[in-house]
Amino acid sequence: MSLRQPFHIVLVEPEIPPNTGNIARLCGATGTILHLVGKLGFSTDDRYLKRAGLDYWSEVDIRYWDDLAALKEAFPQGRFIYTSKKAPQSYLQFRFCPGDFIVFGKETKGLPEELIEANPETAVRIPITGKVRSLNLSTSAGIVLYEALRQTGALEGA
Repeated sequence: MSLRQPFHIVLVEPEIPPNTGNIARLCGATGTILHLVGKLGFSTDDRYLKRAGLDYWSEVDIRYWDDLAALKEAFPQGRFIYTSKKAPQSYLQFRFCPGDFIVFGKETKGLPEELIEANPETAVRIPITGKVRSLNLSTSAGIVLYEALRQTGALEGA
């Protein structure tokens, strides 16, 4: 799948290697750029990370950043969409645009609450109707990314 202006998945301080591996595979399958931000909770040589990505690593455009500020400085025109269970609107209500940066926080803490509060217009959540607190990071990335791809017509003819 080739996108004129690819989406970006941003993982801030991911902690669990298979989640990042699965998201890398998702990015490879959709032509999405993967940004890994901050201190990773694993080595990129981790066998679980590599196993989750299988043999698709050559298909993934991965970029590393010291912090979110450095990424935002490198893409001053970028629109950053912040995901959190505390966000005011559902990802289904949000209108995505090609080239959006979809930002996910670390598995144990998510994104800082002050980041969500400072950006309510670009903060989204995945509705959860049961008693489960949250979804797996790689599942969440797939849900939101595929909605963004659907909304922008990127899946048509795929």
